[in-house]
Amino acid sequence: MRRYILLLLIGFAVSLTSCRNDFDFESSTGGLRFSKDTVYLDTVFTNIGSSTYTLKVYNKSDKNISIPKVQLAKGEASKYRMMVDGMPGKVFDDVELLAKDSMFIFIEVTADVADANPTDFLYTDQILFGEGIHTQKVELVTLIQDAYFIFPQRTQNPDETFTYESLNLGLDEEGNPITIRGQYLDEADPVNGNELHFNNTKPYVIYGYAAVPSTKTLVVDPGARVHFHAESGLIVANNASIHVNGTPSTTTALENEVIFEGDRLEPDFSEVPGQWGTIWLTQGSTDNQIKHLTIKNATVGLLVSGNDGTGTPTLDIENTQIYNCSNVGLLARTGNIEGRNVVINNCGEASFAGSFGGSYEFVHCTFANYWAAPNQTGVVLDDYDGSALYALTKANFKNCIIHTSSNLGINLLKEGSVFNYNFDHCLIKFADFSNQFTNNPLYAFSNASLFDTCIIATNSTVNRPDFKDATKNKLIIGEDSAAKGMADASYSTFNDILNNPRTGATDIGAYNWITFD
Repeated sequence: MRRYILLLLIGFAVSLTSCRNDFDFESSTGGLRFSKDTVYLDTVFTNIGSSTYTLKVYNKSDKNISIPKVQLAKGEASKYRMMVDGMPGKVFDDVELLAKDSMFIFIEVTADVADANPTDFLYTDQILFGEGIHTQKVELVTLIQDAYFIFPQRTQNPDETFTYESLNLGLDEEGNPITIRGQYLDEADPVNGNELHFNNTKPYVIYGYAAVPSTKTLVVDPGARVHFHAESGLIVANNASIHVNGTPSTTTALENEVIFEGDRLEPDFSEVPGQWGTIWLTQGSTDNQIKHLTIKNATVGLLVSGNDGTGTPTLDIENTQIYNCSNVGLLARTGNIEGRNVVINNCGEASFAGSFGGSYEFVHCTFANYWAAPNQTGVVLDDYDGSALYALTKANFKNCIIHTSSNLGINLLKEGSVFNYNFDHCLIKFADFSNQFTNNPLYAFSNASLFDTCIIATNSTVNRPDFKDATKNKLIIGEDSAAKGMADASYSTFNDILNNPRTGATDIGAYNWITFD
């Protein structure tokens, strides 16, 4: 028995020695390989943290190695941050890496524009691997962009919690106040100056909801860029207005277009829906004018509640594009809207929804919807909120394309007696494969008082609009479009959305046709 115990102990000791040899580490002599030689951390706003970026480090050799140092060249003063082997820091000693193995390094940055190179606004550093003549390096590069920041003030409570400045939205059914985190724009803000005039000198970044006070007008200059954080947006109060004064651009940089989008500037977020809230024109807001605006990646692009009671449009909108809204692109509730050259696409429910009645007139607009999931639509009209009926006094669509990846481009939901709509020289997708709507008078396409000289696409291959690439929001039409030359020229009294003149036999939709490359 003793002999067996002794042999067992000797075997155990040998196995420990063997394992220990397997994990001997030699000092690195510079043979590391990297997934990239430069890590570009995409543009960030001053003093706002970036997303996390990754660098993969490979040990291609047959030996276990120990890297004497992994550090940022600027050391503890660097604005970059790293995580190596699950540990945060800026300088790491004796980082071990097994033979034929690899590891991830995670990198972030938070920097002020003053930290960047004043000529190109780039903030740079290096990750150094090893010491002395064996040192290897990976470059780090970030563009820092200065901005105007608009955010609600916060107050620290005695229990060390925080209370944020908020906006009062009225009362709920039980008489309790409804509030939302936000603040009123100030004409004499001590940091930003006149917040009711968005200029194009640097972007605006909004946290929470920024509100235009009653009797005031928010003026947005050509070329302005406005970025919204998650659950943020703009509210135009009762008797207040917004004037977006974009103008035509001459380059693909859209230098004169006004752009509203989220505050995530990385390319991976450039087309992600639902990153922020909405632009809300509340009941009683008046004289809202929007020209050459692009709205991207909101929950609801524009929410128009009610009308100002004057009989004139609450919202006059032209040459405007709305894309990638997780709910609705343009949602009106008893609204009063006139639109020209409006283009909307990729919305979770509808591109345009005229709910609870209202008054609408759209000319040369393109309401597409190529959202990836089914059951979305292009245009919805209804007159009922579940408890009350509303009059749809007017819903006129002239020279408009209404086309979707789903079967039905329009959805008409009538409950009351006043439900006035007319589609005049429009191209409409309506593929009623089950004949569900054959006898529904709302969809009597032969009735010229409802559908005057309209082209009906009964499937995806007949009467196609021939968009350049609808899934990527490229909705200009080609020479094979069923919309080519089929508009009523009497409505074509203004240039197309690209500022090209409409002449001769004009085209349905917001764009003149082109020959694709």
